[in-house]
Amino acid sequence: MRVGIVGSGNIVVTCLNAISQIAEITCEAIVVRESSRAKGEALAKDFGIKKIYTDYQALLNDPEIDIVYIGIPNNLHYEYALAALNAHKHVVCEKPFTSNSGELLTLSDIARKNNLFLLEAITLLYSPNFQYIKENFEKVGDIKLVQCNYSQYSSRYPQYLSGTVLPAFDPKMSGGALYDINIYNVHFICGLFGKPDTVEYYANIGFNGIDTSGILIMQYPEFLAVCCGAKDSQSPSHATVQGINGYIKLTSAPNISKSVECCINNELSVIDKHEHENHMVNEFRAFHAMFTENDYSACYKNLDHSLVVLDVLTQARKKAGIYFNADDDSNR
Repeated sequence: MRVGIVGSGNIVVTCLNAISQIAEITCEAIVVRESSRAKGEALAKDFGIKKIYTDYQALLNDPEIDIVYIGIPNNLHYEYALAALNAHKHVVCEKPFTSNSGELLTLSDIARKNNLFLLEAITLLYSPNFQYIKENFEKVGDIKLVQCNYSQYSSRYPQYLSGTVLPAFDPKMSGGALYDINIYNVHFICGLFGKPDTVEYYANIGFNGIDTSGILIMQYPEFLAVCCGAKDSQSPSHATVQGINGYIKLTSAPNISKSVECCINNELSVIDKHEHENHMVNEFRAFHAMFTENDYSACYKNLDHSLVVLDVLTQARKKAGIYFNADDDSNR
């Protein structure tokens, strides 16, 4: 599988490190802005990338690239993914897939019509520890509550407080705590239980209208699920499903999914099925398997899941009065 990389930020470095551990995947090219060319050249040298582009269309025209990985600011995801699909390239896009559910629905229709892979790079879904929870959560019996907390004080928050707005806190760039960090909690819950009946989001709103932290509540027929996500404060992170027989719990932030604690009928066990320090290795192995086996059904099943998640995110932030430039609502 031959990959073309878009971007040069920290997530791209982690991605390239993961790809370098999988012999069947090669990075053929990277595209960066002209102002970031030095960073692109450094990455090319470190990871043996043959070609550097500063023109995205040139990368899309490259016949040696099968799949495009998009690792750039959130507000650009839709535009870049759309261009790639229209160039008949398969796409792996970092989270959040797009700024709103309407954009993702458009991409989904194009991908399915043209038999193209369209995948969200959300490590949780491919974590063996998450898979263990998915296969064993029913052991807790009748579920009463699901609680998730992913809170991490952002190194960019002091700059935000001083009035310097970087992409992670910029509504114009589809930032905020819900889309940047709480999204993993939503993926965890929807990955286990599907679409909720109702959604509410209660957010701490900053001076420019963005959520710096917040609590998302999802109601299911038999239980409530609570997602806490913060970039303005910190807390131990976890994701816990609790029922009448006990609980099953991710003992870390869901994107890392370090280990699982399972307590059923007061008997405690700890499980860790991770094999790779880089948590992106598992997902790229899965992407490679889908690609080589032409497993579009697995791809579109995960795409349907991403559509559910983005619908929840879109509903939630609008209920909290958070709007992005990508939204076309006339009655804000």
